[in-house]
Amino acid sequence: MAKKEDRAQDGLKIGQRVKDLREKQNLTLQDVAAKTGLAKSLLSEVESGEVIPHVSTLLKLAKALNIGMASFFEDGEAVERVSVTRKGERARVKRRPHHHEGEVDYVYESLETRKPGKHMEPFLVEFMPMETSEMVFTSHEGEEFHYVLEGKLEFRTDERVEVLEPGDAIYFESDQNHSFRSLIKKPSRAIVVVWAKS
Repeated sequence: MAKKEDRAQDGLKIGQRVKDLREKQNLTLQDVAAKTGLAKSLLSEVESGEVIPHVSTLLKLAKALNIGMASFFEDGEAVERVSVTRKGERARVKRRPHHHEGEVDYVYESLETRKPGKHMEPFLVEFMPMETSEMVFTSHEGEEFHYVLEGKLEFRTDERVEVLEPGDAIYFESDQNHSFRSLIKKPSRAIVVVWAKS
């Protein structure tokens, strides 16, 4: 079983993986910025590991690079039609201590890292407690499903607020500005499945 710190380190390799995939396709940072609508400076910070990318950022990068999001996490093992990810094999991605302004503050684990080209991206996500003023809103093409496991989770869009407790689920179109926060003094956890339009 992989150690906790090893899983965290795996997650921090995402930036290098993004850079490798970009260079393999002979794309410049400016090319990827034009394809994704993301700032060139943000892309540079992601590749250097200074910024841990939000899921929506990874989705945009995957689309621009014509790959499945699993490519940012995969370890090069053979692809099979059935993929099993053991608890100790999950890639855990968490905020760095030097948190950048506008960077989403949560911890996520990719629950499937081997199957490329899949239509759904499953995650285990820990949402942090914060003030409303600290919430960072994001949007991306596609849809999301969240099933709350622990805590008390607030979902916000520009027009709606919902409070979710364990056993509650929410499904929404993710092209609208949205954000989450834990309403208790510790992180709230949820299973999150993201579907991105191809």
